[in-house]
Amino acid sequence: MTAKAQEFMKQAGRMLNAGQARTLLFSGNMYDIFRHSDEKGDAYHTLADFIVQQWRDSGHTLVIYEINGPVRFIDSKEKELARAAWLQWRTGYDEHDLAISKMLQPRQVKEATESYLKDFDDHLLGAVGNPTVALEFLRQLCLCSRSSTPGGPLFGRKLLVLIEAADLILPLGDIATLSDSDRHRVCVCHDWFSDPGFVSGNDSVILLTESRSMLNARVAQLPHVLEVAIPAPDSAARLHFLQWFKNRPQAKVKLEHWSTEEALAEATAGLTLQALQQLLKGAAHSGAKLDRELVIKKVEEHICSQLSEDMIEFKKPQHHLEDTVGFTTLKKFLREEFIPRLRAPEDYALPGAAVCGPIGGGKTFIFEAVAAELDMVVLVLKNIRSQWFGQTDVLFERLRRVLAALSKVLIFVDEADTQFGGIGPDTHETERRLTGKIQAMMSDPQLRGRVIWLLMTARIHHLSPDIRRPGRVGDLIIPVLDPEGADRLEFIQWMVKPVLEAPLDDKQQAELDRLTQKFSSASFAAIRSELKAHKSIGGGPLPFERVRAIMHDHIPPAIEGTRRYQTLQALVNCTRRSLLPNPAVSDEERKEWHAELARLESEGIR
Repeated sequence: MTAKAQEFMKQAGRMLNAGQARTLLFSGNMYDIFRHSDEKGDAYHTLADFIVQQWRDSGHTLVIYEINGPVRFIDSKEKELARAAWLQWRTGYDEHDLAISKMLQPRQVKEATESYLKDFDDHLLGAVGNPTVALEFLRQLCLCSRSSTPGGPLFGRKLLVLIEAADLILPLGDIATLSDSDRHRVCVCHDWFSDPGFVSGNDSVILLTESRSMLNARVAQLPHVLEVAIPAPDSAARLHFLQWFKNRPQAKVKLEHWSTEEALAEATAGLTLQALQQLLKGAAHSGAKLDRELVIKKVEEHICSQLSEDMIEFKKPQHHLEDTVGFTTLKKFLREEFIPRLRAPEDYALPGAAVCGPIGGGKTFIFEAVAAELDMVVLVLKNIRSQWFGQTDVLFERLRRVLAALSKVLIFVDEADTQFGGIGPDTHETERRLTGKIQAMMSDPQLRGRVIWLLMTARIHHLSPDIRRPGRVGDLIIPVLDPEGADRLEFIQWMVKPVLEAPLDDKQQAELDRLTQKFSSASFAAIRSELKAHKSIGGGPLPFERVRAIMHDHIPPAIEGTRRYQTLQALVNCTRRSLLPNPAVSDEERKEWHAELARLESEGIR
């Protein structure tokens, strides 16, 4: 068993042994395989079988219920003991009284005995496809287990009931909207798990579901129900599985890969052992060499299948910082300070950064180049909200598990102000909860240096103040502003270079500088594209007069007020003086920015 697997089982064992709870909810990495070691060696099992293997000798009577099967006892001898206890409990006789009754009223007692034993067997088999019957029977079995006669306990063993697919049996939804059978099951479990006799007894129930959010709230929110999270496998677990898979006595295989086993285990970060097994089986069957590209593709496919392609995608930018035009000061900062801080160890790594500035300023393009410079997984968070009730929390929990499994990952969030909501009273409960979880994850010490958040937005003021505080992306808020000075001249030359025969002279450059006042990066790119189209139509280079005419014909869209407002917000929220147009900005100038913001807001610009 790996250290992490050992820990979640130890945690559950401590809770049960201490009597903290009699109902545990196992959630998280439910559909993986888990390592169990005994005198026969190592073996990997599904979660339910793994729990059985771990606790078979714990002094509990293990009972399992899955929705498409009967209620089953792991040990047939203990089933017979439970059957006998059930008979005594239903008849009200202990073994001595039952023996006397059989002598005095043999026929009546025989009929009653057969009836009660048949009732027990019928409940076991009647649970197939009928979870309502199963839950009520299991509840009564716990009642029977903790009952006693003057001669002692009826059963004398502690029951451990394992209920698989608990979210299907106790579905999410308001109690008034559930079907009669669903409502009945919720009520049975609510009464069962909160019964003082059960809470103070020795019997226990384990519910298996991927997320607490998928379980009906009337059960999931009971204080008597404690959660045990099952983590994704770490690098050591993947390495052990890889070695076990290659060296199994019954089926040794030869696997070729580009590097060491340790490098392969590290590259498969994000895969469950089940997914890793699929990868290894495919390679072993085909005899193909496992190269890094194939492994990364498998990781991407697995993560996307877990989170859906509507929620995330892998970023693979093809351009680098050297391909970007202008932004001399910003690029120097990115190369010398920002990128090294992202690669730094946990104790001084950045938790993230926010990138702000007016629309069309080139934020996404520049920081896609930063992503290309980094040798780490880059995930683009597209839409964490689900249209389905209750699924948003589930998607977030899946995201949290994936991120925790990766050794180093950059989360790239474009239009972050629309992705993350607020936490105010007017915000929907689900959105408040989601924003709170994101904020907590940004400042989680366990993820610091491993998960880096890069939030892009033209509306930095719409991001929650809790997200913008130090310790989260507030450690670094970077403004990306319209080019000025030498950067503007570099943009002008880049804009016309593909269409002119000769470089611009000073007079022509001054003329274009006048025509491109208040141009954004996107404006320069749009004019460049239009000039190239005219060159293609004309079949040759354009004269300067033609270039000037095309630019003179260009009228910028009526968004100047909005862009000015967004620029001011970027200036007042910037957390580095060195990144401002004037690093020596005075307090008076900053007050003027705030005054201008107030004036624009009074005009309805936000």
